[in-house]
Amino acid sequence: MTDRLYQYVLGKEHKKFRKHLDVSFNADISAMERMTFRFERMAEAEVPHILPDEKICFIRTVENHCDIYTQTEWDNIKENHFIHELGYLSNVCPNYERVIADGLEKSKEYADEYGVRCINAILDLAQRYKNEAEKQGRDDLVDGLSRVPALGATTFHEALQMMRIIHYSLWLEGNYHNTLGRFDQYLYPYLKADLESGRLTKQEAFELLCDFFLSFNKDSDLYVGVQQGDNGQSMVLGGMDKEGNDSFNLLSEMCLEASGRLLMIDPKINLRVSKKTPLDVLEKASKLTKAGLGFPQYSNDDVVIDALIKMGYEPQDARNYVVAACWEFIIPGCGADIANIGALSFPRVIDNVLHSDLEASDTYEEFVACINREINKQASAICNSILSVWFVPSPFANVCMDGGIYEGAKYNNFGIHGTGIATATDSVYAIKKYIFDEKRFDKAAFIRAIDEDFANDPALLALLRHETDKMGYDNDEVDEISVRLLHMFADALDGKTNCRGGVFRAGTGSAMYYLWHADEIGASPDGRRRGEPFGTNFSASIFAKIPGPFSVVKSFTKQPFDRVCNGGPLTMEFASSMFDDSDSIRKIAILVKSFVDLGGHQLQLNAVNLEKLKDAKLHPENHRQLVVRIWGWSAYFVELDEKFQNHVMLRQEYSL
Repeated sequence: MTDRLYQYVLGKEHKKFRKHLDVSFNADISAMERMTFRFERMAEAEVPHILPDEKICFIRTVENHCDIYTQTEWDNIKENHFIHELGYLSNVCPNYERVIADGLEKSKEYADEYGVRCINAILDLAQRYKNEAEKQGRDDLVDGLSRVPALGATTFHEALQMMRIIHYSLWLEGNYHNTLGRFDQYLYPYLKADLESGRLTKQEAFELLCDFFLSFNKDSDLYVGVQQGDNGQSMVLGGMDKEGNDSFNLLSEMCLEASGRLLMIDPKINLRVSKKTPLDVLEKASKLTKAGLGFPQYSNDDVVIDALIKMGYEPQDARNYVVAACWEFIIPGCGADIANIGALSFPRVIDNVLHSDLEASDTYEEFVACINREINKQASAICNSILSVWFVPSPFANVCMDGGIYEGAKYNNFGIHGTGIATATDSVYAIKKYIFDEKRFDKAAFIRAIDEDFANDPALLALLRHETDKMGYDNDEVDEISVRLLHMFADALDGKTNCRGGVFRAGTGSAMYYLWHADEIGASPDGRRRGEPFGTNFSASIFAKIPGPFSVVKSFTKQPFDRVCNGGPLTMEFASSMFDDSDSIRKIAILVKSFVDLGGHQLQLNAVNLEKLKDAKLHPENHRQLVVRIWGWSAYFVELDEKFQNHVMLRQEYSL
């Protein structure tokens, strides 16, 4: 990767090649035919462009997807089916290893007639890219495109180019949140062979890798989820191999270095760790945290693998887990889990019970029993609403999955987020302490003060908000409440079977619900005011002023993660200034190791500069490349809606 290419992509100069395409559909043809026809037309309309100095090609020039259904047709589909998000396949991880090794010609053996047509469309586009490379005298690209994607890759360069084409094709089909899986595991053999043969030097391989990383940022503005940056272009590094050994390798390290060099939002880096992970690996990862990208996110193999096996995943598949777009655990090649299909709001549960049952509860345990009943009610309502799940068929993605994915796959489990755990825990603790244990307040007056947003009782607000222990203080009495709530959540889903024959997985993630669910209720008994958001993911309340990060780690590693392992990281922000200390990298690495040793399941550490964020709101033109972590993804701060910007700025900054 040259600086010229980097500046070209950074300046979004390639966007000038884009065009709009209109595709019309015959109402009498099937969804499969429509999807295939659209794919063929889009691939046919693509104009090959090779950017200055790039060694990994393929960019999108057709900027839109024509909907294959009319609004009336969608309305009819929704009358009889549950439609998840956009209705297109998302959050799955294809078997990249197989497709890269085999090539698309051999992959036709796994394809139906529609998959074959999609493959032929991509092969034709690849030939046109080869022709363009020949015209420009780019022999380095011609050599690679003479083999891939038709045949299996034989070199690191070919493998990267093949990977780019597969990933490009999934987006072209209309699938989204396409993850990259265990990238360093299935690509390392190609790198190793090239280095050992002398075909590449380490520096040449690194430059190819940077070019490949840069490719994810060429079209990322076309792949928008809740916000720009929410695109699921996520990869997993390290973790246990089939024999249970740590598999962090040279490519893993190079990926961390490439991400730190480019300072771009894609690809998102996730690192699998365990008690076997050497401290120096955690130090390398902490250097990337220092860059302020919100990478890497950590997943603890010691907890996650056993939890997945307990959920019914075969051991060899559990050991091969990856993360979906944000953090949810999925299995590459054979998993069709819908890992974010619903969310239960713990604070809303507490709010409902506060108003319906607190006054009638004579004891704390009676009140807790009402909470358990409400969690069961809410969980059942979510599960019962998810019937006859339906997706638009994806012929190309079907080729890339082992055994296909049209009607699901080997694993078809549904993940349910559990949001606002700290707000709920802190609220229950305040009720226990002041209503039942100390009997300090009249129940009706307590409820009235909350409903009035504490406007008429500032002393109570101060007590609840600032003078009462909270989750994150490492208070066992407080933290035990979170343990009970999560057990109730897991119990409420236990034994339920979804419409595809899978189970429901409880989790600790929040996604965008830390804003949405907070707007559904008023003030809460923990001192949270009306309109204030919850903490993101599995983290302390937004206004909890906690003296240090280690007490947070202790509080958030006591929970039953073997039962609530859909995913959802403990999220913590650190002042970027603390990284100025020469010992800070090691201190962060030790914090991560402590989290792993204590049995936490996922961790997300972010470096932030509040003053820079404030200036970016005032002068966005000066901070175009300022990156922040939102929940399971990172984004350019100035491209976010203000509500997301404000939440990042509200989060507590820790120091060591």
